[in-house]
Parts: sequence; structure tokens; C-alpha cells
Amino acid sequence: MATIHPFERELRIRFAHCDPAGIVFFPQYLVMINNLVEDWVTECLGVPYAELLGRRRTGMPTVSLQCEFTAISRMGEDVMLGLSVAKLGGKSLALDIGCRCSDEQRMTVRQVLVFTSLDTHRAVDVPADLRAAIDAFQTQ
Repeated sequence: MATIHPFERELRIRFAHCDPAGIVFFPQYLVMINNLVEDWVTECLGVPYAELLGRRRTGMPTVSLQCEFTAISRMGEDVMLGLSVAKLGGKSLALDIGCRCSDEQRMTVRQVLVFTSLDTHRAVDVPADLRAAIDAFQTQ
């Protein structure tokens, strides 16, 4: 049974996602995940990701990534990418991310992001507005 997440986006698997065998080349999932996180921050948390990195100079680099690939995805399929907050720390955020097609789980990820100053490249506290938005997201 596939996991349904509180934030989800449908995605069509395209030729550009696939290797010569016609299935998703696993690094492409990481690009899909990054796009999903950007959409979540912008659309769900209400903080434009481009503004966070640009004007606010706050980054969210990945410091840990655990992936499990349980089934293949093929070109032309429509899959659902989703995320849930696993843990919100003082300077970091752990997300549970998945890809499913109907009821079949294709891939699961535990991603840990740390908030950083893009000027010093040092960890910083989770910005107050993002913390409030993440707390609200977790309670919906």
C-alpha cells in the first residue's frame, strides 16, 4: 500500500527522466524531489523559494538523504510525489517523501535539510515565518 502525503503533486514521467531501459534513472528522482520541496515552500508555506534564497539569503541544503526504490516508473506514467514533515528541529527539517503510482509505492526518501546563511554557509535557526507555516502544515 502506498503512502498518501499531505502535500502532493502529480507528475508525468517524461523521456528526459528515463535511462535507455525506458525507466526513471534514479538521479532524476532527486531532481523531482528538489522541485517538490521548492513547490511546497512556495505554494504551501507561502514563502517564495526564490525570495528565500535570493533576497533573504537563506539556503536549505540537503545534509542527509536515504532513498529506497521499490518499483520502477516508466515513461508516460502519471505518478504522485508527496511529502510529510517527519521532524522540525531548531536549525533542520526532516521530510518523508514518496512517489507512488495508484496504490503502488515506487520510491521513498527521508531527507534532512539544514537552514543556512548563504553568506556564511553556517547553520541558522529555522526562520520564524517558516517555522510557523510548517507548524500550521503539520496540524492541518
